[in-house]
Amino acid sequence: MASSCFHGFRVRRSRSKLPTIPSSSSKTQMNSDMENLERKRFDSLESWSMILESENVETWEASREDQEEWTADLSQLFIGNKFASGAHSRIYRGIYKQRAVAVKMVRVPAQKEETRSVLEQQFKSEVAFLSRLVHPNILQAGKYWAAFVLSFLQFIAACKKPPVYCIITEYMSQGTLRMYLNKKEPYSLSIETILRLALDISRGMEYLHSQGVIHKDLKSNNLLLNDEMRVKVADFGTSCLETQCRETKGNKGTYRWMAPEMIKEKPYTRKVDVYSFGIVLWELTTALLPFQGMTPVQAAFAVAEKNERPPLPASCQPALAHLIKRCWAANPSKRPDFSYIVSVLERYDECVKEGLPLTSHSGLVSKNAILKQLKGCISMSSSIPVHA
Repeated sequence: MASSCFHGFRVRRSRSKLPTIPSSSSKTQMNSDMENLERKRFDSLESWSMILESENVETWEASREDQEEWTADLSQLFIGNKFASGAHSRIYRGIYKQRAVAVKMVRVPAQKEETRSVLEQQFKSEVAFLSRLVHPNILQAGKYWAAFVLSFLQFIAACKKPPVYCIITEYMSQGTLRMYLNKKEPYSLSIETILRLALDISRGMEYLHSQGVIHKDLKSNNLLLNDEMRVKVADFGTSCLETQCRETKGNKGTYRWMAPEMIKEKPYTRKVDVYSFGIVLWELTTALLPFQGMTPVQAAFAVAEKNERPPLPASCQPALAHLIKRCWAANPSKRPDFSYIVSVLERYDECVKEGLPLTSHSGLVSKNAILKQLKGCISMSSSIPVHA
Protein backbone atom coordinates (compact mmCIF):
# COMPACT_ATOMS: atom_id res chain seq x y z
CA MET A 1 0.00 0.00 0.00
CA ALA A 2 2.91 2.29 0.63
CA SER A 3 3.86 4.29 -2.43
CA SER A 4 7.14 6.01 -3.17
CA CYS A 5 6.12 9.09 -1.18
CA PHE A 6 5.66 7.10 2.02
CA HIS A 7 8.46 5.55 4.02
CA GLY A 8 8.06 2.68 6.49
CA PHE A 9 9.48 2.84 9.98
CA ARG A 10 11.58 -0.20 9.16
CA VAL A 11 14.49 1.52 7.57
CA ARG A 12 18.08 0.50 8.03
CA ARG A 13 19.90 2.51 10.66
CA SER A 14 22.38 4.93 9.16
CA ARG A 15 25.96 3.90 9.80
CA SER A 16 27.30 7.41 9.34
CA LYS A 17 29.01 8.81 12.40
CA LEU A 18 28.13 12.12 13.97
CA PRO A 19 30.52 14.95 13.15
CA THR A 20 33.42 15.16 15.54
CA ILE A 21 33.36 18.25 17.72
CA PRO A 22 36.79 19.86 18.02
CA SER A 23 38.45 19.19 21.34
CA SER A 24 39.23 22.89 21.71
CA SER A 25 35.57 23.83 21.89
CA SER A 26 34.29 25.09 25.19
CA LYS A 27 31.64 23.17 27.11
CA THR A 28 29.05 25.80 26.20
CA GLN A 29 29.92 25.64 22.52
CA MET A 30 29.85 21.86 22.64
CA ASN A 31 26.35 21.85 24.11
CA SER A 32 25.21 24.37 21.49
CA ASP A 33 26.67 22.33 18.65
CA MET A 34 25.08 19.17 19.98
CA GLU A 35 21.69 20.86 20.29
CA ASN A 36 21.92 22.15 16.72
CA LEU A 37 22.93 18.74 15.48
CA GLU A 38 20.12 17.06 17.37
CA ARG A 39 17.62 19.58 16.00
CA LYS A 40 18.74 18.87 12.43
CA ARG A 41 18.40 15.13 13.00
CA PHE A 42 15.00 15.72 14.59
CA ASP A 43 13.81 17.60 11.51
CA SER A 44 14.65 14.78 9.13
CA LEU A 45 12.27 11.93 8.38
CA GLU A 46 15.07 9.37 8.56
CA SER A 47 15.90 10.36 12.14
CA TRP A 48 12.33 9.59 13.19
CA SER A 49 12.59 6.14 11.70
CA MET A 50 15.92 5.58 13.38
CA ILE A 51 14.65 6.72 16.77
CA LEU A 52 11.50 4.65 16.60
CA GLU A 53 13.42 1.64 15.36
CA SER A 54 15.86 2.19 18.23
CA GLU A 55 17.73 -1.01 19.06
CA ASN A 56 15.16 -3.56 18.01
CA VAL A 57 11.55 -2.62 17.29
CA GLU A 58 10.57 -6.28 16.90
CA THR A 59 11.61 -6.96 20.47
CA TRP A 60 9.65 -3.94 21.65
CA GLU A 61 6.54 -5.02 19.77
CA ALA A 62 6.76 -8.51 21.20
CA SER A 63 6.89 -7.16 24.75
CA ARG A 64 3.48 -6.54 26.34
CA GLU A 65 4.82 -4.71 29.34
CA ASP A 66 4.16 -1.19 28.06
CA GLN A 67 1.42 -1.94 25.55
CA GLU A 68 -2.17 -0.79 25.80
CA GLU A 69 -5.24 -1.62 23.75
CA TRP A 70 -4.52 1.47 21.65
CA THR A 71 -0.87 0.57 20.96
CA ALA A 72 -0.03 0.98 17.28
CA ASP A 73 1.39 -1.79 15.13
CA LEU A 74 4.40 0.06 13.74
CA SER A 75 4.88 -2.49 10.97
CA GLN A 76 1.59 -1.20 9.48
CA LEU A 77 2.55 2.49 9.66
CA PHE A 78 4.12 4.40 6.78
CA ILE A 79 5.14 8.03 6.97
CA GLY A 80 4.69 10.65 4.25
CA ASN A 81 5.31 14.38 4.15
CA LYS A 82 5.40 16.68 7.18
CA PHE A 83 2.65 19.29 7.02
CA ALA A 84 2.77 20.94 10.46
CA SER A 85 5.19 21.38 13.32
CA GLY A 86 5.54 22.83 16.80
CA ALA A 87 8.25 23.34 19.38
CA HIS A 88 8.37 19.65 20.29
CA SER A 89 6.10 17.98 17.75
CA ARG A 90 5.76 17.23 14.05
CA ILE A 91 2.65 16.13 12.16
CA TYR A 92 2.98 13.92 9.08
CA ARG A 93 0.66 12.44 6.56
CA GLY A 94 0.74 8.68 6.73
CA ILE A 95 -0.89 5.35 5.95
CA TYR A 96 -1.90 3.01 8.76
CA LYS A 97 -3.45 -0.34 7.93
CA GLN A 98 -4.26 0.88 4.40
CA ARG A 99 -5.94 4.05 5.65
CA ALA A 100 -4.88 7.68 5.24
CA VAL A 101 -3.97 9.11 8.64
CA ALA A 102 -2.24 11.98 10.39
CA VAL A 103 0.68 11.06 12.62
CA LYS A 104 1.55 13.46 15.43
CA MET A 105 5.02 12.77 16.80
CA VAL A 106 6.26 14.30 20.02
CA ARG A 107 9.97 14.39 20.77
CA VAL A 108 10.62 14.11 24.50
CA PRO A 109 14.03 15.54 25.43
CA ALA A 110 16.12 13.30 27.65
CA GLN A 111 18.06 16.03 29.41
CA LYS A 112 15.30 18.53 30.23
CA GLU A 113 13.39 16.85 33.03
CA GLU A 114 10.69 19.49 33.45
CA THR A 115 9.93 19.64 29.72
CA ARG A 116 9.97 15.86 29.50
CA SER A 117 7.51 15.57 32.37
CA VAL A 118 5.11 18.10 30.78
CA LEU A 119 5.23 16.45 27.34
CA GLU A 120 4.73 12.98 28.78
CA GLN A 121 1.71 14.19 30.75
CA GLN A 122 0.24 15.89 27.69
CA PHE A 123 0.68 12.70 25.66
CA LYS A 124 -1.04 10.62 28.34
CA SER A 125 -3.83 13.17 28.65
CA GLU A 126 -4.48 13.39 24.92
CA VAL A 127 -4.53 9.62 24.44
CA ALA A 128 -6.73 9.16 27.51
CA PHE A 129 -9.34 11.65 26.36
CA LEU A 130 -9.30 10.64 22.70
CA SER A 131 -9.70 6.96 23.58
CA ARG A 132 -12.35 7.82 26.17
CA LEU A 133 -14.38 9.82 23.68
CA VAL A 134 -14.58 6.89 21.26
CA HIS A 135 -15.38 4.31 23.92
CA PRO A 136 -18.47 2.28 22.86
CA ASN A 137 -20.15 2.83 26.24
CA ILE A 138 -20.36 6.60 25.81
CA LEU A 139 -23.78 7.91 24.68
CA GLN A 140 -24.03 6.41 21.22
CA ALA A 141 -27.50 7.70 20.53
CA GLY A 142 -29.28 11.00 20.10
CA LYS A 143 -27.85 14.45 19.53
CA TYR A 144 -24.71 13.86 21.61
CA TRP A 145 -23.59 10.89 19.54
CA ALA A 146 -24.30 12.82 16.36
CA ALA A 147 -22.20 15.67 17.70
CA PHE A 148 -19.39 13.28 18.50
CA VAL A 149 -19.36 11.72 15.03
CA LEU A 150 -19.25 15.13 13.37
CA SER A 151 -17.15 17.09 15.80
CA PHE A 152 -14.25 15.04 17.15
CA LEU A 153 -11.08 13.90 15.52
CA GLN A 154 -11.17 10.11 15.29
CA PHE A 155 -8.46 8.46 17.35
CA ILE A 156 -6.90 5.37 15.76
CA ALA A 157 -3.79 4.34 17.69
CA ALA A 158 -0.70 5.59 19.52
CA CYS A 159 2.72 4.47 20.63
CA LYS A 160 5.12 5.55 23.33
CA LYS A 161 8.72 4.75 22.72
CA PRO A 162 10.93 7.43 24.24
CA PRO A 163 12.29 9.73 23.06
CA VAL A 164 9.46 9.77 20.50
CA TYR A 165 5.75 9.38 21.20
CA CYS A 166 3.16 9.32 18.42
CA ILE A 167 -0.60 9.64 18.09
CA ILE A 168 -2.38 8.40 14.97
CA THR A 169 -5.69 9.99 13.99
CA GLU A 170 -7.86 10.38 10.93
CA TYR A 171 -6.42 12.69 8.30
CA MET A 172 -8.20 16.03 7.91
CA SER A 173 -7.44 17.10 4.37
CA GLN A 174 -8.29 20.81 4.67
CA GLY A 175 -6.01 21.55 7.61
CA THR A 176 -6.81 23.85 10.51
CA LEU A 177 -9.51 26.48 10.73
CA ARG A 178 -6.75 29.08 11.14
CA MET A 179 -5.17 27.99 7.84
CA TYR A 180 -8.57 28.25 6.16
CA LEU A 181 -9.18 31.76 7.56
CA ASN A 182 -5.70 32.92 6.55
CA LYS A 183 -6.67 32.36 2.92
CA LYS A 184 -9.82 34.45 3.22
CA GLU A 185 -10.24 38.18 2.83
CA PRO A 186 -11.19 39.94 6.09
CA TYR A 187 -14.93 39.89 6.83
CA SER A 188 -15.58 37.76 3.74
CA LEU A 189 -17.28 34.69 5.25
CA SER A 190 -21.02 34.53 4.63
CA ILE A 191 -23.37 34.33 7.58
CA GLU A 192 -24.34 30.83 6.40
CA THR A 193 -20.72 29.67 6.57
CA ILE A 194 -20.11 31.32 9.94
CA LEU A 195 -23.14 29.65 11.47
CA ARG A 196 -22.34 26.23 9.98
CA LEU A 197 -18.78 26.24 11.30
CA ALA A 198 -19.80 27.71 14.65
CA LEU A 199 -22.48 25.05 15.09
CA ASP A 200 -20.00 22.25 14.41
CA ILE A 201 -17.67 23.62 17.07
CA SER A 202 -20.32 24.41 19.68
CA ARG A 203 -22.02 21.02 19.30
CA GLY A 204 -18.71 19.29 19.78
CA MET A 205 -17.97 21.37 22.86
CA GLU A 206 -21.45 20.73 24.23
CA TYR A 207 -20.74 17.02 23.98
CA LEU A 208 -17.29 17.42 25.54
CA HIS A 209 -18.70 19.31 28.51
CA SER A 210 -21.46 16.73 28.89
CA GLN A 211 -18.66 14.24 29.53
CA GLY A 212 -17.20 16.47 32.24
CA VAL A 213 -14.15 17.39 30.14
CA ILE A 214 -12.62 20.87 29.87
CA HIS A 215 -10.61 21.34 26.69
CA LYS A 216 -8.53 24.30 27.98
CA ASP A 217 -6.94 25.11 24.60
CA LEU A 218 -9.83 25.72 22.22
CA LYS A 219 -8.54 27.81 19.31
CA SER A 220 -8.66 27.93 15.53
CA ASN A 221 -5.38 26.01 15.27
CA ASN A 222 -6.97 23.10 17.16
CA LEU A 223 -10.05 22.96 14.92
CA LEU A 224 -9.60 20.83 11.81
CA LEU A 225 -11.52 20.69 8.53
CA ASN A 226 -12.29 17.63 6.41
CA ASP A 227 -13.20 17.27 2.73
CA GLU A 228 -16.80 18.30 3.46
CA MET A 229 -15.56 21.42 5.30
CA ARG A 230 -16.91 20.14 8.59
CA VAL A 231 -15.03 21.14 11.73
CA LYS A 232 -13.63 18.68 14.24
CA VAL A 233 -12.17 19.51 17.64
CA ALA A 234 -8.61 18.26 18.19
CA ASP A 235 -5.63 18.38 20.56
CA PHE A 236 -6.57 17.26 24.05
CA GLY A 237 -3.04 17.50 25.43
CA THR A 238 -4.02 20.06 28.07
CA SER A 239 -7.56 18.79 28.71
CA CYS A 240 -8.76 17.67 32.11
CA LEU A 241 -11.82 16.33 33.88
CA GLU A 242 -13.65 19.20 35.52
CA THR A 243 -13.87 17.30 38.81
CA GLN A 244 -10.09 17.06 38.88
CA CYS A 245 -9.09 20.52 37.72
CA ARG A 246 -11.94 22.71 38.93
CA GLU A 247 -9.91 24.16 41.77
CA THR A 248 -6.48 23.92 40.18
CA LYS A 249 -4.50 26.89 39.00
CA GLY A 250 -2.34 27.38 35.95
CA ASN A 251 -2.39 28.91 32.50
CA LYS A 252 -1.62 26.06 30.14
CA GLY A 253 -3.14 27.05 26.85
CA THR A 254 -2.65 29.81 24.28
CA TYR A 255 -2.73 33.43 25.40
CA ARG A 256 -4.68 34.90 22.48
CA TRP A 257 -7.60 32.58 23.26
CA MET A 258 -7.12 32.23 27.02
CA ALA A 259 -9.73 33.33 29.55
CA PRO A 260 -8.62 36.04 32.00
CA GLU A 261 -8.99 33.77 35.04
CA MET A 262 -6.54 31.32 33.51
CA ILE A 263 -4.10 34.08 32.59
CA LYS A 264 -4.19 35.21 36.23
CA GLU A 265 -3.76 31.59 37.35
CA LYS A 266 -6.99 31.64 39.33
CA PRO A 267 -9.34 28.66 39.80
CA TYR A 268 -11.36 28.02 36.66
CA THR A 269 -14.31 26.01 35.36
CA ARG A 270 -15.58 24.82 31.98
CA LYS A 271 -16.45 28.45 31.22
CA VAL A 272 -12.84 28.98 30.07
CA ASP A 273 -13.82 27.03 26.94
CA VAL A 274 -16.80 29.33 26.40
CA TYR A 275 -14.48 32.35 26.50
CA SER A 276 -12.20 30.70 23.92
CA PHE A 277 -15.20 29.94 21.75
CA GLY A 278 -16.11 33.63 21.83
CA ILE A 279 -12.67 34.43 20.40
CA VAL A 280 -13.09 31.73 17.73
CA LEU A 281 -16.53 33.11 16.80
CA TRP A 282 -14.89 36.53 16.43
CA GLU A 283 -12.32 34.91 14.12
CA LEU A 284 -15.11 33.50 11.98
CA THR A 285 -16.77 36.90 11.63
CA THR A 286 -13.51 38.70 10.77
CA ALA A 287 -11.12 36.00 9.41
CA LEU A 288 -8.42 37.86 11.37
CA LEU A 289 -5.97 36.72 14.04
CA PRO A 290 -7.10 37.91 17.49
CA PHE A 291 -4.97 40.71 18.94
CA GLN A 292 -3.09 41.04 15.69
CA GLY A 293 -0.08 43.32 16.13
CA MET A 294 0.42 42.23 19.74
CA THR A 295 2.72 39.56 21.08
CA PRO A 296 1.00 36.74 22.99
CA VAL A 297 2.19 38.22 26.29
CA GLN A 298 0.89 41.67 25.35
CA ALA A 299 -2.46 40.13 24.42
CA ALA A 300 -2.61 38.34 27.78
CA PHE A 301 -1.87 41.56 29.66
CA ALA A 302 -4.52 43.46 27.67
CA VAL A 303 -7.16 40.82 28.48
CA ALA A 304 -6.33 40.23 32.12
CA GLU A 305 -5.36 43.71 33.27
CA LYS A 306 -7.21 46.04 30.90
CA ASN A 307 -10.26 43.89 30.11
CA GLU A 308 -9.66 44.39 26.39
CA ARG A 309 -11.09 42.19 23.66
CA PRO A 310 -10.58 42.08 19.87
CA PRO A 311 -12.57 44.91 18.21
CA LEU A 312 -15.93 43.92 16.77
CA PRO A 313 -16.43 45.42 13.29
CA ALA A 314 -19.50 47.46 12.44
CA SER A 315 -20.34 44.87 9.78
CA CYS A 316 -20.76 42.11 12.36
CA GLN A 317 -24.33 40.93 12.74
CA PRO A 318 -25.65 42.48 16.00
CA ALA A 319 -27.02 39.10 17.06
CA LEU A 320 -23.60 37.48 16.70
CA ALA A 321 -21.88 40.45 18.31
CA HIS A 322 -24.12 40.09 21.35
CA LEU A 323 -23.38 36.37 21.61
CA ILE A 324 -19.63 36.95 21.26
CA LYS A 325 -19.68 39.54 24.04
CA ARG A 326 -21.55 37.17 26.33
CA CYS A 327 -19.08 34.38 25.64
CA TRP A 328 -16.02 36.45 26.47
CA ALA A 329 -17.48 38.22 29.50
CA ALA A 330 -14.88 38.87 32.21
CA ASN A 331 -17.13 37.23 34.81
CA PRO A 332 -17.28 33.47 34.03
CA SER A 333 -20.74 33.15 35.59
CA LYS A 334 -22.12 35.51 32.94
CA ARG A 335 -20.91 33.32 30.09
CA PRO A 336 -23.57 30.94 28.68
CA ASP A 337 -23.27 27.16 28.59
CA PHE A 338 -22.68 25.45 25.26
CA SER A 339 -26.16 23.95 25.29
CA TYR A 340 -27.52 27.50 25.26
CA ILE A 341 -25.03 28.59 22.58
CA VAL A 342 -26.09 25.70 20.35
CA SER A 343 -29.77 26.55 20.72
CA VAL A 344 -29.15 30.23 19.89
CA LEU A 345 -27.02 29.41 16.84
CA GLU A 346 -29.63 26.92 15.64
CA ARG A 347 -32.30 29.64 15.85
CA TYR A 348 -30.10 32.03 13.91
CA ASP A 349 -29.48 29.33 11.32
CA GLU A 350 -33.22 28.76 10.92
CA CYS A 351 -33.73 32.50 10.41
CA VAL A 352 -31.11 32.60 7.68
CA LYS A 353 -32.57 29.57 5.91
CA GLU A 354 -36.01 31.17 6.01
CA GLY A 355 -34.61 34.41 4.59
CA LEU A 356 -35.42 36.33 7.76
CA PRO A 357 -33.09 38.98 9.18
CA LEU A 358 -31.35 38.43 12.49
CA THR A 359 -31.48 42.01 13.70
CA SER A 360 -34.52 43.77 12.29
CA HIS A 361 -38.20 43.16 11.74
CA SER A 362 -40.52 43.69 8.84
CA GLY A 363 -43.95 45.29 9.09
CA LEU A 364 -45.09 42.98 6.31
CA VAL A 365 -44.72 39.87 8.45
CA SER A 366 -48.16 38.85 9.65
CA LYS A 367 -48.15 35.13 10.28
CA ASN A 368 -47.77 34.34 13.97
CA ALA A 369 -45.42 31.42 13.36
CA ILE A 370 -43.01 33.51 11.29
CA LEU A 371 -43.26 36.42 13.73
CA LYS A 372 -42.46 34.12 16.64
CA GLN A 373 -39.41 32.81 14.78
CA LEU A 374 -38.30 36.36 14.00
CA LYS A 375 -38.63 37.30 17.67
CA GLY A 376 -36.32 34.40 18.48
CA CYS A 377 -33.79 35.70 15.99
CA ILE A 378 -33.58 39.20 17.42
CA SER A 379 -34.24 38.60 21.10
CA MET A 380 -30.59 37.86 21.83
CA SER A 381 -29.17 40.88 20.05
CA SER A 382 -31.13 43.97 21.03
CA SER A 383 -34.25 45.45 22.59
CA ILE A 384 -35.84 46.36 19.25
CA PRO A 385 -39.62 45.96 19.69
CA VAL A 386 -41.52 43.59 17.44
CA HIS A 387 -45.16 44.42 16.84
CA ALA A 388 -47.76 41.95 15.61
